[in-house]
Amino acid sequence: MGRSRNGRRGGGAEAVVEAVDGGLAELIPDRERARAWTLLIDGAPQSHVDLDDPGYLSFEYQRRLGHVIDLAAPPGRPVHAVHLGGGALTLARYVAATRPRSTQQVVERDAALVQLVRRKLPLDPNARIRVRATDAREGLAKVLDGWADLVIADVFSGARTPAHLTSTEFLDEVRRVLKTGGVYAANLADGPPLAHLRGQIATAAARFSELALVADPAVLRGKRFGNAVLVASDTPLQVAELTRRAASDPHPGRLEHGRALRDFTGGASPVTDAAATASPAPPPSVFR
Repeated sequence: MGRSRNGRRGGGAEAVVEAVDGGLAELIPDRERARAWTLLIDGAPQSHVDLDDPGYLSFEYQRRLGHVIDLAAPPGRPVHAVHLGGGALTLARYVAATRPRSTQQVVERDAALVQLVRRKLPLDPNARIRVRATDAREGLAKVLDGWADLVIADVFSGARTPAHLTSTEFLDEVRRVLKTGGVYAANLADGPPLAHLRGQIATAAARFSELALVADPAVLRGKRFGNAVLVASDTPLQVAELTRRAASDPHPGRLEHGRALRDFTGGASPVTDAAATASPAPPPSVFR
């Protein structure tokens, strides 16, 4: 177990700081919600969890992924979900709360982080959530063919998506584990000139027939660094409803799909394992 220390925060709650495999993890209590916490790794915000209300999603990109989860199957129906990247297990908790009896597999490479989250932010013992402490692609390879209704990729190492999770070969594995009609969603991060984001859209387009992208309009215009949620499937997506939900968020998002999304790629080529690189590092100002 890594070193740890506690420090007092507002409202008498204690912040927890502990060394994990990926750096220095901090669990910071939310001053406005009694049992809510924000997880940071080396100062970069990773997750927000409300133990009393796991259906509450604070982070902008997690709300957008929550919309994808909501639309992945009829409301309340249990699903099989694979989460690549665990963080504080926010989205796995969300699925368990909104779709009881769902079966989920979480793949999180940082074993020390998994232990910290389990200890300080315990899961509902009745939730069917299995956590594997291994590399995301290696963990995905262990999932049965056609098992998942939903695969969510939210993997960052040093605030960058690892190169081997950006390729067509990686998406071949995603397609293998998805059921017919299953949905893939990925949290991507990029800034001007958006070369990484354009390449990821081209890569997904080489493997899926239906795509949509949701992001802050300023990110899509290349005005600032930020997150974008890419959604892909081989069956039609609920574009109108996803557009409505994204637009009604506290920080409204814009959805691109079809011809406009193809044009957005600007002729970018699909990424293969041989040419893959990690996503760009965010500028220091992003976390200030």
